[in-house]
Amino acid sequence: MPMTEADTNATELRTCPLCDTPLDPANPKECTRCDWVLGYRRREIAPVGTHRDTAAMLLSAVPGLGHIYKGHTVMGVLLMGGGLFAIVACGLAATATMGLGLLLLPIYWAGVMLHAYWFEDLRAPKA
Repeated sequence: MPMTEADTNATELRTCPLCDTPLDPANPKECTRCDWVLGYRRREIAPVGTHRDTAAMLLSAVPGLGHIYKGHTVMGVLLMGGGLFAIVACGLAATATMGLGLLLLPIYWAGVMLHAYWFEDLRAPKA
């Protein structure tokens, strides 16, 4: 892990960056007065997506399959029913809007696909 500027200053100056207390020369990586330790407030970068997330998104070309793949069976079945309802509703909206109602269908599909990508994976192997 790369050291931050505050960590570098603390180890070079031998003072705590939070409370300016002199650090113990035997253990300059933590402060005895406050809760500072080397790496304080440093966050790990979490992976954006896994291959299972991508597979779930691609399976959601049929709404609900990606959710079922990730272990959310009830949500997947509901989204499949919602897909049928969306087709009917967009067809009715298209008759009243010179076909522009059909633009709602890709919005539904994209929303379902993104939800499948970001939804928690219950069937992922535990690391």
